[in-house]
Amino acid sequence: MSQPSFTGFSSLALHAAGHENAEYAHLTPIFATSTFTFDTAEQGMERFAGKDKTRIYSRWGNPTFKAAEDTIAAMEAFGLKDENGDPLQLRAILHASGQAAMTTLFLSVLKPGDTVLSHYSLYGGTHELLHKVLAENNIHVIIADLRNLNIVQDILQNNASIKLVHIESPANPTIQCVDIEAVSTLAKQHHILVSVDNTFATPYLQQPFKYGADFVFHSTTKFLNGHGTAIGGILLGRDLEFMNTRIWKWHVLLGGNSNPFDAFLLTNGLKTLEIRMDRHCQNAEKLAQYLVAHPAVEKVNYAGLSSHPDHAVALKQMKHPGAVMSFELKGGLDAGKIFINKLQMCVRAISLGTVDTLLSHPASMSHMGISREEREKFGITDGLIRLSVGIEHIDDIISDFEQAMKGL
Repeated sequence: MSQPSFTGFSSLALHAAGHENAEYAHLTPIFATSTFTFDTAEQGMERFAGKDKTRIYSRWGNPTFKAAEDTIAAMEAFGLKDENGDPLQLRAILHASGQAAMTTLFLSVLKPGDTVLSHYSLYGGTHELLHKVLAENNIHVIIADLRNLNIVQDILQNNASIKLVHIESPANPTIQCVDIEAVSTLAKQHHILVSVDNTFATPYLQQPFKYGADFVFHSTTKFLNGHGTAIGGILLGRDLEFMNTRIWKWHVLLGGNSNPFDAFLLTNGLKTLEIRMDRHCQNAEKLAQYLVAHPAVEKVNYAGLSSHPDHAVALKQMKHPGAVMSFELKGGLDAGKIFINKLQMCVRAISLGTVDTLLSHPASMSHMGISREEREKFGITDGLIRLSVGIEHIDDIISDFEQAMKGL
């Protein structure tokens, strides 16, 4: 059966993976099998020789993985054209975690002696991977403010060993936004690849391939799954040959494959991404305005506020500034502890992107592996609270915040 052409993102989210499932199953089944059988020796040979490795061995691929991969690839390419004016084709590879997908990206693109350039506000796990794993294997790291294009140009001109520029936008947890198109344009002038961590934005709000990215990465654990039920990560690329050869080979050799149950949960979470993100974003916008006006709040980092230094960049490349923010109370760390402990409905937990509102303390949680000096240089102070706004009724979220901040 031929694939229909989708007008709306929500239709694509529901139907991009198709419905030609085993035993006429409505939803993609959980293919809980380590290996797959062959009817004949010739069929086995054909599968090994072909590009579709979903029916050989589940470290190499699995039909449940493929449903998630095809859906996310369709989302990231939705409405985009390639250099020939044809619909953009992408290859996506599902991983066991975001860290596994990031490791595949870095190790397949970079070799000893190469350098990666990245922004100074990054997820703690990415920062540690760059500085503790890559650096110990003679892959160099330059951290700079990628929002300053003069700095980017100067670094690229004077460092011939740079092979990859890695962007995280919006960044965790300062919500800094990098101009993907502008940085990609500079990188291409020097024949340098560009990767973008699109976890906070999701393909519904931001499509980095539209702005020149070569690779896009997601922690699918977050908004794509949306319900906090499974860990996962995905790496997408526009160079299909490279993705199907070197990237895929590194992926299977590193052993970072997903599992059928987590892939099944992800695929079903993707179906409601658009309607969830709309509600997340509506709530975030209202909550940010509430926090800005509250007398106990010192600062709010949210790209949807006109006061945010990257507000214009966010509006340029995002459908909406998103549902994650961070803020500081005037009473600092002590006030933050009191506030978090007094919450009655909103949830104290790391991670983000679930349907409920989550709050965490980056300095002692997601970024605890980074020195205090580095954290503060990046804007991650001891009193900073990260907030992932859920889909509860906004009045209930604000009411919980109000009672928790009373007296601060």
